[in-house]
Amino acid sequence: MPTSPLYLTDVTLREIELPLRERFIISSGWVENRRILLLELRDESGATAWSECVCGEEPNYSPETVDTARLALRRWLLPRVLGRELEGPEAVRPLLDEGVQGHPMAKAAIEMGIWGLSAEVRSVSLSELVGGTRDRVATGISLGLQPSPAALVEKARQAVEQGYGKVKLKISPEKDIEYVAAVREALGPDRELAVDANAAYTLDDADRLAELDAFGLIMIEQPLAAGDLVRHARLQERLATPVCLDESIVDPPSCEDMLALGSGRIVNIKPGRVGGFLNSREIHDISARAGVPVWCGGMLESGIGRAYNVALASMPNFRLPGDLSPSARYWERDIVAPEWTMSADGFVTVPRDRPGIGVEVDIERVEALTRRSETVAAPGVRVPA
Repeated sequence: MPTSPLYLTDVTLREIELPLRERFIISSGWVENRRILLLELRDESGATAWSECVCGEEPNYSPETVDTARLALRRWLLPRVLGRELEGPEAVRPLLDEGVQGHPMAKAAIEMGIWGLSAEVRSVSLSELVGGTRDRVATGISLGLQPSPAALVEKARQAVEQGYGKVKLKISPEKDIEYVAAVREALGPDRELAVDANAAYTLDDADRLAELDAFGLIMIEQPLAAGDLVRHARLQERLATPVCLDESIVDPPSCEDMLALGSGRIVNIKPGRVGGFLNSREIHDISARAGVPVWCGGMLESGIGRAYNVALASMPNFRLPGDLSPSARYWERDIVAPEWTMSADGFVTVPRDRPGIGVEVDIERVEALTRRSETVAAPGVRVPA
């Protein structure tokens, strides 16, 4: 594919507040109104692209937050890519990593945005540029903690009726065995069912987690703390159910460590968590060589972040349904057109016939939701007030 260098002139940071249809609860907290940091990137050719920083408001899933990401972007990261010639999106990650530890979600927001901008400039779809091969991707749903097993069963039944190919249940030590048992009984033995603990357990809970083997789950996602690769390996030895790692996989070396230790048998790739598309592709390839399937997790993204996840999930080794729910799952009204939808058989279409990220940003909607905005420009570049 022919390449043309990019020259980033300015980036506008917009913080919006997008209300969820209903409160989303996991073991470490809940969200009702999603604060989202958006980036609007501009090239000297006049091309623009949008990306999304997936940090939460609180440091409960990751140390990063919307506020720390804004600071990191403004002070340390954007000055490294503004006003310089970039041979391609693959060149961005090394520039961001040199001398700056951490901040993977802030780095991913820039790096992925430049992938989107490059796709726009080259007039190719983001899926094609990143190496995707599928025209549509299987979709799963993630159900937050519910007040009772009966309430969770009702949510799970609705998800099946809507066509989701995988139903994932958030669990915690107070809401696990009884809840999963109720859903399994209601949905039957053949429905693909998974659970996600968001690191709510310790190895002392191994016997309790082993009780979940009885329910024929396709995975137990991130049962222990993020850094506990050795303990995850000990737990996996005791479980028939595959352990899937999420928070533990932060970069390609951590994926290699997981495989070497036997800490899990499935990988959840969230591009924001691992620092962007370059690392996501490498984790994908490492896992593929080991015969380990991957799938794309979600971070309550708007339709902009969803565009990047869908493009990534079109790569070959994304063999399990991802958390790629349509816009209407979370939002009364999204910020993109067309909004993301799902077919009756549980698939999202990959917009491989459209250049860039494949959806248009609803500028008026974004403006109405914007709580604050600022533009960071390359030296010598004047930005209209």
